[in-house]
Amino acid sequence: MPSTTPDDHLLAAELAAEAGRLLVEVRARLTSEGADPAALKAEGDRQAHEFLMAKLGTHRPDDAVLSEEATSSEQAELASRRRSTRRVWIVDPLDGTREYSEVPRSDWAVHVAMCIDGEPVVGAVALPALELTLSTAAPPEPPTDPHIPPRVVVSRSRPPAEALMIAEALGAELVEMGSAGAKAMAVVRGEVDVYPHSGGQYEWDSCAPVAVAMAAGLHCSRLDGSRLEYNRDDPYLPDLLICRHEFAATAIAAAGAD
Repeated sequence: MPSTTPDDHLLAAELAAEAGRLLVEVRARLTSEGADPAALKAEGDRQAHEFLMAKLGTHRPDDAVLSEEATSSEQAELASRRRSTRRVWIVDPLDGTREYSEVPRSDWAVHVAMCIDGEPVVGAVALPALELTLSTAAPPEPPTDPHIPPRVVVSRSRPPAEALMIAEALGAELVEMGSAGAKAMAVVRGEVDVYPHSGGQYEWDSCAPVAVAMAAGLHCSRLDGSRLEYNRDDPYLPDLLICRHEFAATAIAAAGAD
């Protein structure tokens, strides 16, 4: 039966950190050359994807990979491999391309995760602009006491209705932030207390953040409280809740309110 090893956790952390350093270098070089935001997004996505695919192909040739930036032909080949193995790496080479292109924003990330039988058991989220990587190789300490009032992190534009209902139910303050990885790690780091998302995400948006958050002892589920499952034929996974356990029941109830 396939299982994880300490090397899997270390590999995820190393690859996320290395891809993050590559992205910092690409961003600095293109910015100095006067590149526009579209060029920053495209080149960052391409180089980080190629780096991670090459490294995983070298270090884990028998495992399957799901990457946001795979081409259509790559996705078809990867989908076939994903159906025939229980160990699947799920990566987002650059989470938060808009934030990455808005120099000097720091709320973007790199996600490297591995699931077994759909369970996110290995994960690393690099926050390269902060020179920080959080991972299951060295699980973060659980956050300390919650904020008073609680803090709910949301996107800068059009916060989902469920997030607003959760904030109202908790009497919480709203905190705006960019990428999914940055928001999830803000909960892990104790900067905020609840991260609810609805309205569309894919498995690569949440797999690594969920693995790290679970290792840190946080609640992770769908907004209705059901289990998060990965490596499905359709990688669309539209909603998510990462929060302190004491807020989970209230958040789930509020998200399901009419």
